[in-house]
Amino acid sequence: MGRIFLVELDGRAYRCRFCDSPLALADDIISRSFSCRRGGAYLFSTVVNITLGPEEERLMLSGLHTVEDIFCCCCGQILGWKYVIAHDKNQIYKEGKFVLERWRIEVDVAEEFNLDAPPGSSDTEIP
Repeated sequence: MGRIFLVELDGRAYRCRFCDSPLALADDIISRSFSCRRGGAYLFSTVVNITLGPEEERLMLSGLHTVEDIFCCCCGQILGWKYVIAHDKNQIYKEGKFVLERWRIEVDVAEEFNLDAPPGSSDTEIP
């Protein structure tokens, strides 16, 4: 095999929960309302430090898609999938996008940030 060169990310980022490799910037999230077998997931426009599995047809809640599984390039853990082809014309916006399962990633920011909150909102409630 060879030496692995990781792409480092500047800013609020998501990392592999298993080996701490940087994966995606919080600014690259398109949607936080995706679902996977084990709960929630995020749709990203860009992801780094991954390898892709073979293309396969997969029937999902939104219909039939051609996808590739996403693996961490450092530890090899499966992290989610990439949409290659959406067979339903209403789902074409997903093509070329990446889904990372929430339970397989962690946030690389201080605890005071809430990345699930809409931009500009406050995570604390004032009485």
